[in-house]
Amino acid sequence: MSELTPNNNPLLQNPYPDDEIDLKELFMVLWGGKWLISAVTGLAAAISVVVALSLPNIYTASALLAPAESSGGGLSGLMKQYGGLASLAGVSLPGGEEGSRAQLGMQLMKSRAFIGDFVERRDILPELMAVDSWDAGSGDIIFDADDFEAATATWVRDVDFPKQPKPSLLEAHEEFMDILSVSEDKQTAYVTVSVDHHSPVIAAQWVNWLVEDVNAAVKAQDVAEAEKSIEYLKQQVANTSLADLQAMFFELIQSQTETVMLAEVRPEYVFKTIDPAVIPEEKSKPSRALICVLGTLLGGMLGVVIVLIRHYARSEPEA
Repeated sequence: MSELTPNNNPLLQNPYPDDEIDLKELFMVLWGGKWLISAVTGLAAAISVVVALSLPNIYTASALLAPAESSGGGLSGLMKQYGGLASLAGVSLPGGEEGSRAQLGMQLMKSRAFIGDFVERRDILPELMAVDSWDAGSGDIIFDADDFEAATATWVRDVDFPKQPKPSLLEAHEEFMDILSVSEDKQTAYVTVSVDHHSPVIAAQWVNWLVEDVNAAVKAQDVAEAEKSIEYLKQQVANTSLADLQAMFFELIQSQTETVMLAEVRPEYVFKTIDPAVIPEEKSKPSRALICVLGTLLGGMLGVVIVLIRHYARSEPEA
């Protein structure tokens, strides 16, 4: 029996024969299919150019905000001093931390109720749901005729039940969430509000309107709550004969009255505008050059894959 040596043992000579890649053969296969690769790449490049040119310009306007200062004055001391008694009396003391009010404003700005009321009050549903493009020369909005007839202000879109030709406020909220961005810098507590739109004028206008309406909405809530608290506290003063409780109620009434007074004279109740939104001069998207480059690269990769699949499918032995 002959002894196996590296010279006569095929496994030792080529331990992984099936896993080797012949780079020369691979190059020759790709070179042989160069015309197909070029054709697929060229087609993909042409499609990407058409797609890039068909996409409308989108403009982004943003505002930088800071949490407004607390209107409480000495209220924090009252909250510590009378917090327990006020809780027992069912009184909600106003004025907490600035950060908590700013968080309330941020969440309110993204809520369905606020956005729905914002869209209705500002009458911006067509500009939100039916815009096709923006004419930079005239500054006019061009509406999609399949959805909205601008001449008669009539919704004509074709939708399936339960949707109606006129979009609902729920649809408006979903659409608005796609163009709205609200972010907070954790280190500085500054808040950035951004809106994307076909029209740079509308984008800037909506951002400023959002800030204005959020301030007004939170202020109205606090004023209404403070006025209800004042009425309740006055009833408690009339119903108690204890001097200490009466003194506490009078101080709470004073703090609530200060809240109402300061709210009425301060329009920037929740957010103070550091840098208001201005009309952007440059589009934010789409990046047409990037679309063309990525489309061309993907086309080239697809062409290479097609050539390789065709070659190795033909070279497989028949069963």
